[in-house]
Amino acid sequence: METRVADNPARHRYEIAADGELAGFTVYELRPEVIAFMHTEIGDEFGGRGLGSILVRCTLDDVRSRGLAVLPYCPFVRSWLERHEDYVDLVPADTRAQFGLA
Repeated sequence: METRVADNPARHRYEIAADGELAGFTVYELRPEVIAFMHTEIGDEFGGRGLGSILVRCTLDDVRSRGLAVLPYCPFVRSWLERHEDYVDLVPADTRAQFGLA
């Protein structure tokens, strides 16, 4: 399966396509120097294939390249960060405890 993750600023979300079909997205609110993730969704027909993890990893890689800090209000993004400590530095140190991140 071929996947592609892209920012869709008009819809305030990053989207993942699988074999050319929209498979899911993560919704954000962009603020100066900060991006807040609010909700992530993968279509039922695409579940169990790891697309949520691919979406979050690619999204956070892009966010890092843009120099933005992350506020993980979305439970999926937050739990992904808990399992991938090398991305926790994207969350400002003074807000990590609020999200249960070390």
